[in-house]
Amino acid sequence: MKNEVEEELVSDQENIENIISNTNSPVNVPPIIESEKVDFPQSSKFSDTLIYNSKKQESALFRQLSETKLINGQYYKITVRDMLIDTDEIIMTIVLTFLLIILLVFIFLFYLNKSHNAKLWMPFFSSLDKLKKFSLTNGETIAFEESEIVEFEELNKEVLILTQKVQTDYQNLKQFTEDVSHEMQTPLAIIGTKIESFLNEASIKNKEFLQLSSLKNDINRLKQLNKKLILLTKLDNEQFSNIEIIDINEELDELVLNFRELSPTPISYEPLDKIEIEADRHLIHILLNNLMTNAIKYCIDEGNISLVTKTSSLIISNTGHQAIKNPEKLFNRFYRENKQFKSTGLGLAIVKKICERYDYDLTYYFERNSHHFKIDFLKTF
Repeated sequence: MKNEVEEELVSDQENIENIISNTNSPVNVPPIIESEKVDFPQSSKFSDTLIYNSKKQESALFRQLSETKLINGQYYKITVRDMLIDTDEIIMTIVLTFLLIILLVFIFLFYLNKSHNAKLWMPFFSSLDKLKKFSLTNGETIAFEESEIVEFEELNKEVLILTQKVQTDYQNLKQFTEDVSHEMQTPLAIIGTKIESFLNEASIKNKEFLQLSSLKNDINRLKQLNKKLILLTKLDNEQFSNIEIIDINEELDELVLNFRELSPTPISYEPLDKIEIEADRHLIHILLNNLMTNAIKYCIDEGNISLVTKTSSLIISNTGHQAIKNPEKLFNRFYRENKQFKSTGLGLAIVKKICERYDYDLTYYFERNSHHFKIDFLKTF
């Protein structure tokens, strides 16, 4: 803009020079044009000057050009001026305009990119959603949507192969556990029956009777071990899916009634609060039965067993002499704190596995000469 003003000043000066050449008299139009006769030449220069405007009562910035010209043998000093526009306002307007344009472009590109990404990643999230719903138990194969993106298409193919292999392995393992359960139970039952028949014979000696009785107990332990290992395998494979709403208090009522007839130790039951959970009834029955069996087995003579349901938790406790030495190993498979009790060492491991299956919080602590097992049923209704 400054260069444009200077070009106009040069043009105006040439016009004034032509007028003076024709009229031989100075031309004055203050404050825009001033000319006067001088005795010696002066150099040409551009400069800025302030000129007061009496009407607006303010000073305005002008650009001026002063130069001496020799016209018809006489030196004339010609000064022409032109007002400069306030560039600060123009620059601010330009900056704000550019910022607004950049903001609008950014918003447009943001939503364009978001829309494009949503369309681009739609096959991936569709495949991810199907993977979340994938279940080994129903035997259905995942059907992925076709994608134009090569990477997603290759990923779908590899995941499909992987899931099919996992399903095949799962079915093989399931079939294996079922076959093992069936094949082992039959010979064990036959062996037990034969031992029973030997024990019933009158001619058997006392030493042979004791040996056969011990063998029979070992066979029974082997049966229990087989059942519990198969149960753990089924829990690992998530084969229990018969979900229903279960009243824990009703289950405990029946459990306590059955165990009071078998237990030499008094059993007290305080149903302070009602607890309802959503789970497989068979697994919950196993969980409660194992905890009760453990409490009866390890309760000291003349002790007592207590069951309490409070808010969303169940506490089963039995009297004991001292705390368990290694509580961190208590729920490990085949771990037995006291070797004098013959057990499979899987009862509490099954309890722990069932609690993990339904996100229940299982804890053990020793307090007031009693072992306490507490289950917090976090998913209550």
